[in-house]
Amino acid sequence: MKKVLVLVLAFMLVFSLVGCGSTSEEVENGETGETGETEESKSVGISMPTKSSARWISDGESMEEEFEKLGYEVELQYAGDDITNQVNQIENMITKQVDVLVIAPIDNKSMTDVLDKANAQGIEVIAYDRLILDSEHVSYYATFNNFGVGELMGEYIVDALDLENTEGPYNIELFAGSPDDNNSKFFFNGAMSILQPYIDSGKLVVQSGQTDFNQVATLRWDGQVAQQRMENLLTSNYSTGEKVDAVLSPYDGLSIGIISALKSNGYTLEEMPVVTGQDAEQASVQAIIDGWQSQTVFKDTRTLAKVAVDMADAIIKGEEPEVNDTETYDNGEKVVPSYLLKPVSVDINNWKEQLIDSGYWSLEDFDLE
Repeated sequence: MKKVLVLVLAFMLVFSLVGCGSTSEEVENGETGETGETEESKSVGISMPTKSSARWISDGESMEEEFEKLGYEVELQYAGDDITNQVNQIENMITKQVDVLVIAPIDNKSMTDVLDKANAQGIEVIAYDRLILDSEHVSYYATFNNFGVGELMGEYIVDALDLENTEGPYNIELFAGSPDDNNSKFFFNGAMSILQPYIDSGKLVVQSGQTDFNQVATLRWDGQVAQQRMENLLTSNYSTGEKVDAVLSPYDGLSIGIISALKSNGYTLEEMPVVTGQDAEQASVQAIIDGWQSQTVFKDTRTLAKVAVDMADAIIKGEEPEVNDTETYDNGEKVVPSYLLKPVSVDINNWKEQLIDSGYWSLEDFDLE
């Protein structure tokens, strides 16, 4: 009887040891166990304003790819230029408890309430290329040197017309971006910092007299709105033989509309004024190749996407994101720590080097005949 009892006790001890070893292994592997916890995956919400511009599609897809390489789950939404839709999409991301939000706002003043909700859930926010205003809950801002973007446009016009060495006067008309996009004034003010002295001296003449930002702004960066305004300017101010020598356009989508208006008013390739742009969109690069558009400002959105991803990754890991500007971007509630990238002016002389050699576009994307 004693032998049987000893054998039973020994069997129970061995079973207990084997069982404990199995449980320890499962906990160590993060699989199961009452005292162990499964490592939760991290997620990021990306809110882009629209798919009507190729650059926003590229931005979103570039970030999604980079985040997924790091093992993050990604919720990517495009709002179709609908402010209410964008807010609803962000609220849905908050409900899904993403760890970080990356937002390029349609309207820079429409995010206050939804960012309050994000903050209440402990979700940090990165403003992407467009600063979010009137909220203290914007942690970081990833963008380009937007004043510098405008300077490149202004400098290109000065050089193309050789204003330093010719008497003029030359006729110029001015366009600006959407008034609800904080970047628009930076672009415009950067360009005007270069052009205004020539306007003041009379070497550049704005025949329409429209030089104030509010007069020349283009809601939602709409190319059709820009086209209609250009047609009205030509009808009202250039119907007796005067010609436009330059047009300050802050975005390729506007530039294409402006060029269409000029063409429909009889401007030939040889008569086409200097027309600037921004974003190196495919249609405008083709227009540069064909001679209709003069210049665009290239902002490599792949690099910008990587900056935003690195910021979010640092936040999630409890680290301090890298910034290089802590003075420029005051959103009305705080100066938002920012990382600014350098833009590049592109024209017929360097488009292959900047856009093809970098892999941003390929030669197959364009008609070179």
